[in-house]
Amino acid sequence: MLNAAIRNIPLPPRLARRPVSERGFPVPWFCSFRDGKWDFVNLDPRKIGIAYNQQLCWLCGEKLGQYKAFCIGPMCSINRVASEPAQHLECSRYAVAACPFLARPNAKRNDAATVAPGNIVGIHLAHNPGACLIWVTKSYRPMRVDDGVLFQLGDPVELSWWAEGRKATRAEIDAAMAKGLPHLRRVAAMDGSEAMHELEQQITHAEKLLPVEAAPG
Repeated sequence: MLNAAIRNIPLPPRLARRPVSERGFPVPWFCSFRDGKWDFVNLDPRKIGIAYNQQLCWLCGEKLGQYKAFCIGPMCSINRVASEPAQHLECSRYAVAACPFLARPNAKRNDAATVAPGNIVGIHLAHNPGACLIWVTKSYRPMRVDDGVLFQLGDPVELSWWAEGRKATRAEIDAAMAKGLPHLRRVAAMDGSEAMHELEQQITHAEKLLPVEAAPG
């Protein structure tokens, strides 16, 4: 039986075929299995390559179609980079409604996560941005970074911003962007003026993709 917190959220058929944890949450395909229990915090790093090479959904583990969805944070919308492989759109929509970190702005990342070789890499901000973006594209490609891989996203065919399990307002999107931009600018500044210039160009381009207004609902 599903946990009471998510029981009223429609469960996509593909995710309905996944195991359910002892706490009543569908187990994402990327989870590892440790000491006889599903580990929601530490992913199975082997599945990153499997998901990309076999074109499988990161959340349900089933075959993807021509459209690939990515649930990303505001800063990832600027550099068009994702730290996880693609998902089905319906799986992404369920995630933004049911995942505690994505659906609750005050939720924090679990400090128990470990980063093993081949695990998720890149720059991760500790704060919860308060809003996230589902980026749908037809293409993406891996990029080798340090000891792991990130994914460069192709041009979007559909974009939707979410907050608290619903469509985000423009004010919520702007606030989420404002949270991360100072950090992004500090990182670019350490790489010099050319990196700063490139970042500002990326920000300008990303702002053109923002909705004029997105009302809750």
